[in-house]
Amino acid sequence: MPPRRKGPLQLVQREADEIKKQVDSLVKDVESGNGYTEEAFRRCQELQMSAEKTQRTLMKLTKADELAPVGNYNQRKQEEERRLQDILERVTTLSLELSPAGPSTAAGDSSKEDSDDDDKDEDDDEDSSDEDTDDDDDEVENQAVKTPSQMYTALSDFKGEQEGDLSVQRGEILKIIRKTADGWWLAQDTKGNTGLVPKTYLKIGSGVDDDDEKDDDDENDEEESEEEEDGEELADDQEKPSTHSNWSTVKKALSGLDATDVLSALGAIPAGFGTSHLTKLLEEEGQTYRGSHYVQPELSQSQLSFSDLFLDPDTGRVRARQVQTCLCFSLWSCRMIPTPGVGVQVLSRHIRLCAFDKTQVLSNIHTVRATYNSKSPKTWSFSPSMTGILPSLLDGDCFLRCNSAHPNLGILFELGVTFIRNSTGDRGDLSCGWAYLKLTDDSGNPLPNRTYELTLNSGSPFEAEVPMEIAATRGSPASVFQQMLQARRQPKLIIKLKSANSRTRTQLSILPDTLLHSLSCVHLLALHRQLLADTLLMDRSTMQNADLICSPILSTFPVLFDQPDLLDALRSAWLEAETSMSRAQKRDLPHLKQEFVKVYMSSVYFLLHSPSLPPHRLADPPSEEQRARVLFSTLDALKQSQHTSGTSGGLEVFVDPKHQHHAFDITELTFDLLNMAR
Repeated sequence: MPPRRKGPLQLVQREADEIKKQVDSLVKDVESGNGYTEEAFRRCQELQMSAEKTQRTLMKLTKADELAPVGNYNQRKQEEERRLQDILERVTTLSLELSPAGPSTAAGDSSKEDSDDDDKDEDDDEDSSDEDTDDDDDEVENQAVKTPSQMYTALSDFKGEQEGDLSVQRGEILKIIRKTADGWWLAQDTKGNTGLVPKTYLKIGSGVDDDDEKDDDDENDEEESEEEEDGEELADDQEKPSTHSNWSTVKKALSGLDATDVLSALGAIPAGFGTSHLTKLLEEEGQTYRGSHYVQPELSQSQLSFSDLFLDPDTGRVRARQVQTCLCFSLWSCRMIPTPGVGVQVLSRHIRLCAFDKTQVLSNIHTVRATYNSKSPKTWSFSPSMTGILPSLLDGDCFLRCNSAHPNLGILFELGVTFIRNSTGDRGDLSCGWAYLKLTDDSGNPLPNRTYELTLNSGSPFEAEVPMEIAATRGSPASVFQQMLQARRQPKLIIKLKSANSRTRTQLSILPDTLLHSLSCVHLLALHRQLLADTLLMDRSTMQNADLICSPILSTFPVLFDQPDLLDALRSAWLEAETSMSRAQKRDLPHLKQEFVKVYMSSVYFLLHSPSLPPHRLADPPSEEQRARVLFSTLDALKQSQHTSGTSGGLEVFVDPKHQHHAFDITELTFDLLNMAR
């Protein structure tokens, strides 16, 4: 006989086979009508618990747990995860079919209701006190038969997206039939419909605003105190002990519960994953950490001049400024990055990076999206440097300018994923670990240009470094070979510091003192910087004049940094315009500025205020696809219109009836120096 399978993955497969057999047998019994409904429902619940337990065991397994090598381990594990997920879906659907019509259909409840008098609340109190005096056997028997009746109110509308979900409206009264650990409760509405509802949408009681409701009789107070012991009812701040939380606290906790917390509770997040701190900064701090904020000129301490924008009177160009740190680097790849568990669809894998001194963020937070290959699920790669229209969101070549003299100045890299939960459609952002590269050695000298492998850490980058946990490899921990294997399995980020050519260094020297962005956009930033200096330093009557300035480019150009696809559209249009220029024209700065204004106004400025362009949202495939279609179709139509009219660009497109445009607003035409400058 062949040897019995003893590996952890094989044991899980055998458990799944046994569960599947029992599910098939239960389905056959239900279809044939054998056995009564309560017995079938009990068997269904037991199978659901067994399947969930087996699924949790499977998610914790790693290849290192196997006693012997297993070929195609990751593929086999993923297939087993899908099989268990299918089994769970079958059991859940069957549970909905077998669930009772309401929580008070048991025989014990019927006999109690028949014996109730007019003073029903008092009788219920006497019955509960009598049950407390019964022995343990009777108590267990009563719990097996009786299902407590609990009324809940929907806090907001919920639309069922999958089979078995129950759609509810705000304020609707629901009767809870069964509670589960995953947070999806089986509920019944007033029409008799049953289905699953997330518990975060529910509040116990029969009203939405329970903060204003107070109980007047002692019976209700006693019932509330009993339910508070179960952790499911409100507390009275004046009469109940302070250890019980009131509804406002519960409401605050529920409102702060996101998809990340739910998946963490379900065990679908690998070890080391957690809250994305840089994403949180971008969402909570508004424009403070966005590139659109840092491309604006910075006022001096007196507020009467600029501290980072000066003009060379001899050449008429922006004066170059040397800062403490100015370097270029490339993101190469990320290795051994764990993948999220089942039930989660990853919308984007990306790296957020910024200047960092171990205590605070010192620059804008820039995002670079990684490319993913399903054949190597734990490897992230980045697009190489290339000419043409490489999307800036995928460009791994970046630059950093920072004028901070802090000895711990470095670059913070936070790996992250944007995901959507398949069962609910909830979106969320996860941190897959972070790394920090100090830009100077112990002597204060800049780091040499070479490749660096950075070990990823878990937790918060504002705290101590804690390397991400990995499964231990079997064998002697003192073995050199085992230590090498452990090092290879550690999640890492590979980057390369490099030098720039003379033209790029010249363009970088006129940019803001603090900025981190893609190298492919440096020439656009340099032209914008020159237009900014001409408008603010030459065209104003006096330096103390703070009137509104009519300049559509200066008022809208920073918006492109928050919408990378529009920035790519400008790069594409400007690249096409440059190809038609002669070498002398490319060196003629006044001609370049004039052509740049034409290209800008006849391309992205028109797109910024196009009614057919949906709002920009990172990691939203439908929105990204629709925006891409609008961008390409509109730019192509504008190009054809320019060829037909024989013009190289201009404002004719705004009066063309073929192209729609939002109504003009003063804010899109004027540059407000006091509000825009930093």
